[in-house]
Amino acid sequence: MELQGDTIMEGLKGMKWRAIMSTRRTRGSRNKDDELHELVSKLQALLPSSSSSCNNTRVPASKVLEETCNYIKSLRRKGDKLGERLSQILDSMENNGVDVNMLRDLLQR
Repeated sequence: MELQGDTIMEGLKGMKWRAIMSTRRTRGSRNKDDELHELVSKLQALLPSSSSSCNNTRVPASKVLEETCNYIKSLRRKGDKLGERLSQILDSMENNGVDVNMLRDLLQR
């Protein structure tokens, strides 16, 4: 009978160990989920006002990432347009005798 009791005790120890490990995994996953949600919320706060950032409902991370990518793309397009416009202005100033090199140096600082 003692052999059977030892087997039962080992089984209980195994169950306890599995329960502890499962709890640790759950806590670890929950911490990672909370950290991810916090990072997504911070990222969302950096985006200009939009339909998803105006309300306090939880927005899927995929939606926030998609909006972030679109916003970065639009900033790149605006930067390109501003660069082109600045080149046009500098070219026209150069034709009017303005010291464009001095202006370029100032802009690069």
